[in-house]
Amino acid sequence: MPVVKREPCTGTAAQIGIVHLGLGAFHRAHQAVYLQRHLNRHGNSDWGVCSANLRSNRTVVEQLREQDGRYHVAEYRDREQVTLREIGVLRQALYVGEGGQELEQLLQRMAAPQTRIVTLTVTEKGYCLSPSSGQLRREDPTIAHDIAHPHTPRSAPGIVLEALRRRRAAGIPAFTVLCCDNMPDNGQRTRQAVSALAALQDEALAQWVEQQVAFPSCMVDRIVPAMDDESFRRLAQQLDCHDRAAVVCESFSQWVVEDHFPLGRPDWEVEGVQMVEDVSPFETMKLRMLNGSHSLLAYVGLLAGHESVFDAVSDGRLARLIERYMAEEAAPTLDMPAGIDLAAYAQDLRARFANDSLQHRLRQIAMDGSQKLPQRWLLGAQQLLDQGRGIDCIALGIAAWIHYCTQPLPGRPAHTIDDPLSATFADLAGRFEGASRVNAFLDLDEVFPPQLAARAAFRDAVHHAYRALVRDGVDSLLPPLAVPN
Repeated sequence: MPVVKREPCTGTAAQIGIVHLGLGAFHRAHQAVYLQRHLNRHGNSDWGVCSANLRSNRTVVEQLREQDGRYHVAEYRDREQVTLREIGVLRQALYVGEGGQELEQLLQRMAAPQTRIVTLTVTEKGYCLSPSSGQLRREDPTIAHDIAHPHTPRSAPGIVLEALRRRRAAGIPAFTVLCCDNMPDNGQRTRQAVSALAALQDEALAQWVEQQVAFPSCMVDRIVPAMDDESFRRLAQQLDCHDRAAVVCESFSQWVVEDHFPLGRPDWEVEGVQMVEDVSPFETMKLRMLNGSHSLLAYVGLLAGHESVFDAVSDGRLARLIERYMAEEAAPTLDMPAGIDLAAYAQDLRARFANDSLQHRLRQIAMDGSQKLPQRWLLGAQQLLDQGRGIDCIALGIAAWIHYCTQPLPGRPAHTIDDPLSATFADLAGRFEGASRVNAFLDLDEVFPPQLAARAAFRDAVHHAYRALVRDGVDSLLPPLAVPN
């Protein structure tokens, strides 16, 4: 049994100052934890949180309401040490999916003068941007709805924009919009989504958004696996925690934030948040080193028969693949500030992946690959080719992704592809085989930047990996284990 350190909630949130869109496990285990530390230190705070789920998971909203917004976060250092933290900073939980019964409550809360920051964790696809070009996807059903019905929005950009419209009409200064999703230049991409939608609705509003609304970028880092029945069983048996809204995560946590908050912010830096002028080097480092490695483990690991990150990195061949990817195909694309040791960062990542207390499922990481590949692999691949370097690991990852999206896993029945482009993948799988299938995927300009897809070296590398994968299996493409002397 692990040694448990218990940290209760010791403060009171006097009022709501932050509205969060995306009441998922990551928000509850990351941003809310920093705000809880702030609350415990001050004893009271004007930075209470209203969190809303926009589409899925009404259940967690109902659970949190039953518990007066309180829940627990179990932070595992390893199997032997865990901190069980009580979170009480959540003052209101809303659900606006499937009919949007509580949409008006959410918009009123966002438009209230007391709300000074709106944060988001809605995943990459929630911003309705093309992964390759970054342009707003006007054909997205939620965006099409929001263009036609701006006052009853369904998309995250539409909800943010309608709240800003109300503040502008009432003469209330704009809140700061802080994206906490894994995207490069996530503040700028969020601005692009909101501003582009505004331009399609009201040009004067679009100009006001451009001039008045701050969209700082940030980098977030904490491994938070999806909760399942086994997770809750472990919490009950090991920690005597019977909280169905609880979250399990690793003990490591990092938050790097661009310091631009015109209406003020909590003194996060006291809680360990890095407040910086330029977050982009940290964003890119995390996306390519951690997230890129995770995606490689997911697609290649699933083809190799593994289920979790721990299982995958316990396979010495996959561990060597990740080491090679980080050293040869991720680190060379990064330009970091002085004092950042990428070799040490890579070593820390390998240790975090080997935390067997988390059981982070590879299928969870494999979701929404079309949205993740551009920032995790493809932008770096362009740099590597420009430098005359190889992209063998990235090419293997792309080949494994295509295989995962079009064929059953070895020895297992067909699986559901959770991706905005899943219907497109199914169509391509039905119409093409072999090299033609690879070409059809690489021609998806919503995923692959045309300037990269047009490069012969890129296409040849992916074709080579895919042919070997189909002909000889994934084992043929993994680095051999070192032979002891």
